[in-house]
Amino acid sequence: MLDELVFLGNSLRSWVYGGVAFAVTFTVLPLAHAYVASKRRRLAQLRVSPAIDLGLLLIEATRQLFLWVVALYLGARFLELPGRVDRALDVIVVSVAWLQAALWAVAAARFALDRQRARAAPAAGTPGSIDVILFITRIAIFTIALLLALDNLDVNITALVTGLGITGIAVALAVQTVLGDLLASLSITFDKPFHVGDVIAIDNLTGTVQHIGVKSTRLKSVSGEQVVLANADVLKSRVRNLGRMHERRVAFFLGIAYDTPLEKLRAVPGILRETIDAQRMVRFDRCHFLEYGDSALRFEVVYFVLSGDFATHADILHEVNLAIFERFQALGIEFAFPTRTVILQRGT
Repeated sequence: MLDELVFLGNSLRSWVYGGVAFAVTFTVLPLAHAYVASKRRRLAQLRVSPAIDLGLLLIEATRQLFLWVVALYLGARFLELPGRVDRALDVIVVSVAWLQAALWAVAAARFALDRQRARAAPAAGTPGSIDVILFITRIAIFTIALLLALDNLDVNITALVTGLGITGIAVALAVQTVLGDLLASLSITFDKPFHVGDVIAIDNLTGTVQHIGVKSTRLKSVSGEQVVLANADVLKSRVRNLGRMHERRVAFFLGIAYDTPLEKLRAVPGILRETIDAQRMVRFDRCHFLEYGDSALRFEVVYFVLSGDFATHADILHEVNLAIFERFQALGIEFAFPTRTVILQRGT
């Protein structure tokens, strides 16, 4: 009975089988997708193997369009379709399948990059770097997916690949500045001279890194404004990463008056050592009487502040200077100041 009724070139039995296959597939796959997505959110609190986590991530990254096309394809397998319709269905299925494959590849790439960043903690404060790598990876993946989809649809891609190569050379010559910044961003990403959050000094500019982009790096300068620098210009400059300082060296000269007694001069290095060592977060290095100045006996003092933070460095420098002044005043050691002796001679 079902085989005797024919609609659009297919028996009623074929339509029933195709409809059931479509309905079951379009019901089961979304339910399974939703279940896996909720399961992964729950497993995020637990430690699971990377393979399981990646598998759940790929299922979660599956789009509803792909599930709909799979259901449509399975339902159509029970039907005899006209040539044009069958060809259109093939184009839709191949295009959506390769689009989904590209999305899976992008999700897997991001999963690998996130794991690499997690292993590099605590130094990895580089969301901008991750974005740069993912941007280039995404372009490569979707380009390859497009070429493979065209190849599966029996399109001759040889001429297309050749044309893309020539076009790529022309575009590269036209936008070589942009490409230079892009390659510089990759160099920053892989070489890691600085991360987001580091305080860096470039020439006469000092600021905190806010973002490392594909073309530029953004800093918040110490005076408050945002400064945008091309990545290529950053690599051409001498970059001092102040954010990776573990300690700061302090070196200065003390001028002591010429009429200071010899025994007090001999005691100056020891006095300075005791005074500086009494402060917090410092390491005394040395103190020497190095030279006779124009109006002072000059002692060079060197010590280290055991912190890279500038505010801490300034606070300690303030306390050390006050302590030295107080100690010298108590011992009667005078600081020298510029003086000039003028000899007047009466003419005869």
